[in-house]
Amino acid sequence: VRMVESGGKLVQAGGSLSLSCYASGAILSDFSGNGMAWYRQAPGKQRELIATITSGGRTDHADSVKGRFTISRLNAKRMVYLQMNSLKPEDSAVYYCNRHANQWSWGQGTQVTVFS
Repeated sequence: VRMVESGGKLVQAGGSLSLSCYASGAILSDFSGNGMAWYRQAPGKQRELIATITSGGRTDHADSVKGRFTISRLNAKRMVYLQMNSLKPEDSAVYYCNRHANQWSWGQGTQVTVFS
């Protein structure tokens, strides 16, 4: 399985972005039956878990993004999304998606840069 993230760009603080992730090669049942997550990694920092969504659609978000970011999924297309609003410079990072547990191979991620 290859994770393909997209949608990152340079954006001004206060703006919005929508990230997409496609689990290329995933068996549908393997995708839909597992929790998925978004992670991010800023320069010099460890990868951070920021949002999860269970197979049943229940979501959870890290305190740092709660109320601003929203994770969602579309199983039929093997897609996971991250809607990001009210962006801050500290949200700048490479964003990755993967299974919440027993991750597949990591993709290249998508770069989000927020300037003030």
